[in-house]
Formats: sequence, C-alpha cells, structure tokens
Amino acid sequence: MAVSAANSQLLYREIYSHDQQQKQSSTSAHCSLTVHNGVGSLWSDSSTIKTEKRRRRDTKVEAFWDAKGPTSIFLEPITSTEELDQVLVEAKEVGHPVIIDWMANWCRKCIYLKPKLEKLSAEYNTRVKFYYVDVNSVSQVLVKRGNISKMPTIQLWKDGEFKEEVIGGHKAWQVLDEVREMIQKYI
Repeated sequence: MAVSAANSQLLYREIYSHDQQQKQSSTSAHCSLTVHNGVGSLWSDSSTIKTEKRRRRDTKVEAFWDAKGPTSIFLEPITSTEELDQVLVEAKEVGHPVIIDWMANWCRKCIYLKPKLEKLSAEYNTRVKFYYVDVNSVSQVLVKRGNISKMPTIQLWKDGEFKEEVIGGHKAWQVLDEVREMIQKYI
C-alpha cells in the first residue's frame, strides 16, 4: 500500500499481509504515521479488537531528492535550428552556459551517457542548462551548425557562441570528468 505524505518529496510504503488486510477491512481503525531519522512508523489503534491494543510496523522512507534539489533532471530536446537559436538567446540573457549533448538513438555510448548527464545536470541545476539533440530526428542544417562529426559530442555554448566540446568515445566517467572541467572554466 503506497501512502502519500504531506511532504510530496517522500513516499512511504507499507506492505500488509493478507490476514492484516482482512482484519482492517472488517474493523474500523485509526492510523497515524510518524517519521524519525529517516524511518517511518505506522501506528494503528483498533477500537473493536481488545486483545490488540497497538500495532507498530516500521517502514522505510525513500526520498526522491534531498533538500538541496533533485538528483536527476531530464535533458530537454532541441529539434530545430529555431529552438537552438531561442535556447542560445535565453542563455545569453541570463549569462549561463548551455551544454548540448549531440547523440543518436542507435549509438550505444550515447544512450549509456545520457542518464549520467541528467545526473550531472542536477549538480549544476541553476547555473547551467542541459539539452540534447538526436541527430537522426533533426535537419542536417542543425547538425552542420553544431559541426558534428562523431557521437556522442557534448558541447558548451556561452554568450550565443560555441566554446568547447568533448567527444565521448571513451569511458563515461572520463567523459563526465572532462565535461565538469569544461563547465568549471565558464561558470
């Protein structure tokens, strides 16, 4: 049974055995949920069952993100040259760099790298905006504008201009380290 708490960032899960479900459906019960040090406790008082005064079940608390922010942010797609122009104009107004992951759905390294870039985007949540371009689903004009020859290619754009790129033909952790270094230069 999944229960949504007042804090929408947390999810509590309590699993009842078959006989407990039957008992609860046949009697009225009052339940309360408390959280202390990351462990939730579900208390149940039943007014009709005298032998069972209180029942306590410990539950695990799973946090989707901590107080700092999300742990992963989906990369936004760019599907046309007009969208790329709009993204670059908005980034220039704000003064933040933009990371664009040029990828293809058939590229195994691209597919493997994308979720890792989504986690990296959460690290730089307010300072850098992350996007991706699927080169097979956009016009070749857009691909030529990015000057893409290999995939995955991760580019950094700042002030409406291309600054640096990392071509990700090697291990993902090395690519991420290079992207972090590239971002640190322009933040």
